[in-house]
Amino acid sequence: MKNGQFSEYKIFTGNSHPQLAEEISSVMGKPLGKSEVKKFSDGEIAVNLYETVRGVDCYIIQSTNDPVNDNLMEILIMIDAMKRASAGRINAVIPYYGYARQDRKAKARDPITAKLVADILVAAGADRVLTMDLHAAQIQGYFNIPVDHLLGMPVLIDYWKDKNIEDLVVVSPDHGSVTRARNLAQPLNCPIAIVDKRRPEPNKSEIMNIIGDIEGKNCIIVDDMIDTAGTICNAGQALIDLGAKSVSACATHAVLSGPALERLEASPFDEVVFLNTIPIPEEKRLNKFKILSVAPLFAEAMLRIHNNDSVSKLFV
Repeated sequence: MKNGQFSEYKIFTGNSHPQLAEEISSVMGKPLGKSEVKKFSDGEIAVNLYETVRGVDCYIIQSTNDPVNDNLMEILIMIDAMKRASAGRINAVIPYYGYARQDRKAKARDPITAKLVADILVAAGADRVLTMDLHAAQIQGYFNIPVDHLLGMPVLIDYWKDKNIEDLVVVSPDHGSVTRARNLAQPLNCPIAIVDKRRPEPNKSEIMNIIGDIEGKNCIIVDDMIDTAGTICNAGQALIDLGAKSVSACATHAVLSGPALERLEASPFDEVVFLNTIPIPEEKRLNKFKILSVAPLFAEAMLRIHNNDSVSKLFV
């Protein structure tokens, strides 16, 4: 320790999103730590750290996207390896926190896997978590260690501000995203609308009504993630059917599972904007996709954590 701080920090990554890790380390002006994460022939994960971490402030960049369980095990085993190598502090940098949608008991005998994953990360030896746009903000309370919750909204606000769209309305795809829609609409100085939907079963939704004036307007639907894209595509089509001039969509996390790509390709969206918390391979990138980088935001937050500076000031 030096003046109450760690004198050195190192950045490592698993296999979930090495491109983002490289980008973050480049912004920070620090090469990635030498490590290897591979599999034994039976599928077990093997981790090798090829440099010392004793007394070092370590950052492991790893989203828990598909394959979710492999990526989760990778970060757990990396944390364990660093703990046993006497790392000074272990920071789990998880741009996309998987299992976050199972954050409460919606019906009898439901698991709360968002809490389970939090417990496992703490048990493995993580000292701090840095993540972005959790599905529900209260998941921060599932951890008994500090959690820094970054917001992707500033990146999206800057993008839409630069486009200077007239007759704009920001649309929430459901009641749960109203706050997110208002946070985007306020700096863009435009009204919001809300899609009233019901969900008869997981990954399926039905549009019931649109609350707000969208006729003749250019609409932007905002959500925390797009998974199978059923909700957001249904909402986009409903807006067009009810007289919207155009529709675009934006979300932090591009989960894009199942029929998502086919739905988005056939959707009426002029543009779909994502942040790069989850890698989108070239073969999955539709012409209407726009991908914005969160590397500068994570790099700044990591430097602030290392230097014991305020992270919340990034959003003031």
